[in-house]
Amino acid sequence: MKILFAAHEDAWGGFLAAVKSELPQHEWEASGRFGFDTLKGYDVLIPTMSEVNREHLSGTDRLRLIQQCGAGLEGVDLAAARERNIWVANVPTVVGNADAVAELGVYLMVGLSRDVNRMAASLAGRQMGYPTGRALSGKTVGIVGLGGIGRALIKRLRAFDVRLIGMKRRDPEGARVELGLEWVGTPDDMNEMLGRSDFVVLCLPLTAESRNLIGRKAFKAMKSEAFLINLSRGGLVDRDALEEALASKRIAGAGLDVFWEEPPDPEDPIFRYNVLATPHIAGSTDVSIRNIVQVAAENIRRVEKGQKPLHIKN
Repeated sequence: MKILFAAHEDAWGGFLAAVKSELPQHEWEASGRFGFDTLKGYDVLIPTMSEVNREHLSGTDRLRLIQQCGAGLEGVDLAAARERNIWVANVPTVVGNADAVAELGVYLMVGLSRDVNRMAASLAGRQMGYPTGRALSGKTVGIVGLGGIGRALIKRLRAFDVRLIGMKRRDPEGARVELGLEWVGTPDDMNEMLGRSDFVVLCLPLTAESRNLIGRKAFKAMKSEAFLINLSRGGLVDRDALEEALASKRIAGAGLDVFWEEPPDPEDPIFRYNVLATPHIAGSTDVSIRNIVQVAAENIRRVEKGQKPLHIKN
């Protein structure tokens, strides 16, 4: 089979090299960017961050599987794929990279609390003993989205003696009891959660409803000493509203692994403020890549044999 990886061949922690080693009998091609020119002649597409719309799919002649190397499928037209009998599958976070993403979430929280940006400036200026950090102990962490990543984060944060609250669309009381949280609200309680949180951590998918979830109204509801952490998708946050909030010190800072455009412009003025950024690598560790490769390779084998893939989304 011929398989297209819609990214640079070194992207996503060496995923392409790893999955190729599992399936050396197939023909592999990397597009070299988040996108592709055509899907004609390919049996499998690994879309990464690429949009896959109805027009793209109209040009297929033998595509059988769209296999994401992670959980996010917001850029794929699931209905159009279903109409053409093309399977669309992902690797759910709980199976693939929830633990890795949660670990990076802790890193961003600690980095902002201890002010790593000023640490670098202190070292450059030969200044010792500065800055003074903030302890995590006793702080309140509001987790928006209590799926695989949110749960993995909760597990790790308990050791820091923080207060844990959350938001869940359905059965918030059931989630509170199950996860042992102090409080869980619904989206209708967003302002209350924002007002209580010292850290607001986004762990939910990007949908039409959640796009720009964190905008000017949300920033006004946050504490001025609070930090925003985005571990999910850049589209959850209104970029201009974030810049305004940082510039006016409406919030204390932001930890971003995902952005409004990827890759982001390194000269974007938003990075002049208290932003700790990582290049969309939360889910990329040795362990998580191995887990994701195993699922993706198994699905490609299944399609080759005419079998139904795992974790179908359409």
